[in-house]
Amino acid sequence: MRRAVPDTEAMEALGRELGRELRAGDLVVLTGPLGAGKTTLTRGIGEGLGIRGPVQSPTFVLARTHPSLVGGAPLVHVDAYRLGSAAELEDLDLDFARSVVVVEWGAGLLDDVSDSWLEVVIARRRGHEDGFDDADPGVADAELVDDEPRSVELRGHGPRWAGTPYAVQPELEA
Repeated sequence: MRRAVPDTEAMEALGRELGRELRAGDLVVLTGPLGAGKTTLTRGIGEGLGIRGPVQSPTFVLARTHPSLVGGAPLVHVDAYRLGSAAELEDLDLDFARSVVVVEWGAGLLDDVSDSWLEVVIARRRGHEDGFDDADPGVADAELVDDEPRSVELRGHGPRWAGTPYAVQPELEA
């Protein structure tokens, strides 16, 4: 499923929508270039879950746990940008079973963690070009503006997401 997200308010609103659908045991993997809106989306997810905030990038602490204020699952927000391997992620000893875990820069590091995950790929325009850029997630572009439109693709993998609008069709996963 692909969604157009015109600005940061819409990115947070998408996060709130997702947060209301997520439950303990859900894994969300966020991918996109620097400044794409991964933390903004996570802030909205936290609001949708009803967690104690504020949600900020966990770049220097690697992971932050935000307890629920409404009796639901806590949010574990991970920034895997500086991690070199899945073993380093495993060393964080995250509670995947009882939390909603959102991992920025987690693509390729979570293959053995769960049989289901929601992959969220955020692309943003490059300067004045018409296209979106998600090919080089480690490069920031000085011409980008925070409120430029984004394209967000949501891909649900595994049994948890089967039958939802996010489900990836089996022929696309092969």
